[in-house]
Amino acid sequence: MRYYLIAGEASGDLHASHLMKSLTAVDQDAVFRFFGGDCMTAAAGTRGERVKHYRSLAYMGFIPVLLHLPTILRGMKQCKQDIMTWQPDVVILVDYAGFNLSIAKFLRRSTMEHKPKVFYYIAPKLWAWKEYRIKNIKHYVDELFSILPFEKQFFEEKHHYPMHYVGNPTADEVRDFRNNYKEAHKDFCQRCNLDSEQPIIALLAGSRRQEISLNLPAMIESIEGDSRLDGYQTVIAGAPGIEPEYYNRFLTTNRCRIVYGETYPLLAHSTAALVTSGTATLETAMFNVPQVVCYRMSTPRLARWGFDHILKVKYISLVNLIADKEVVKELFADRFSVKAIREQLLAILPGTATRKRMEKDYQEVQQRLGTECAPDNAAKIMVQMAKK
Repeated sequence: MRYYLIAGEASGDLHASHLMKSLTAVDQDAVFRFFGGDCMTAAAGTRGERVKHYRSLAYMGFIPVLLHLPTILRGMKQCKQDIMTWQPDVVILVDYAGFNLSIAKFLRRSTMEHKPKVFYYIAPKLWAWKEYRIKNIKHYVDELFSILPFEKQFFEEKHHYPMHYVGNPTADEVRDFRNNYKEAHKDFCQRCNLDSEQPIIALLAGSRRQEISLNLPAMIESIEGDSRLDGYQTVIAGAPGIEPEYYNRFLTTNRCRIVYGETYPLLAHSTAALVTSGTATLETAMFNVPQVVCYRMSTPRLARWGFDHILKVKYISLVNLIADKEVVKELFADRFSVKAIREQLLAILPGTATRKRMEKDYQEVQQRLGTECAPDNAAKIMVQMAKK
């Protein structure tokens, strides 16, 4: 069958690439066409073709989206026309709700003679905000695939919309990596030009330039400005597509290092981490690395007001949302400061009570996620449904 996939950011690109591999295992005749990134391109191999890289459409926040709206609209028009031309059997939408729900609506209302099945992999986070979009899901999506266990209650019990919880792909990916990764700490440090005698504090400052520019300077300052942290080395996990020159503008001393394509090995060898909210918070928890969640906003007071009055969740990090309690400290919007980051980082270093409590709570989070292989489960259901 012919599968058209749309992913709009780095995490979606990674998850979609694993789904493509699983689809190929179930459907030996699978061919792909997609909006995505390097991971999806590698997974497709000779079976597929990338139409557009997600980096040209990956903008976050009201102002950046507004400024780049013509680019986004051109990309959306190109995507719709390309689907009409290619005539896929299945369209798989991966997260990226604003763009993908528009595509789903277009497909349902299109005049295509053979309309493709529309599957949504990684359900939009309607439980956080824009709950009204559930009407679009019901009208325009054939099957919904969830990767968060608490979403079942929201979609099925509250809104009476059946969906599939298939397991969590981030948990799958980390488990698979940890089961196969055998590199010694000394060898990792030598390979990445790090000091094997100093414990590592990892900085995961986001995958977009805007996130990095807002969060990374304060992360670095919180560590380099305190003598109690002199014995640690600071290592930045370089995001795909962000050149070293961009990171270098934020480095004030030679204490900080950058590694690319090494996020999982870096976490495997880290003592603690400062993490911008997102999938990275869950990845860090799966590696049992104590963390502080840091998310600076350009308008912190407005962001806090929005969180308190518009968003319908108590937390911003996946770790806390899955646990339904505060496992990791969230320094978000008006709570974000160099001093706060430093205090919380010191509180999770080896030997602290907060660190021990966090490590225990991580086990509960991992149990709630289960051990199902998300892309394999999703692929089996998708192929079965598509063949009906």
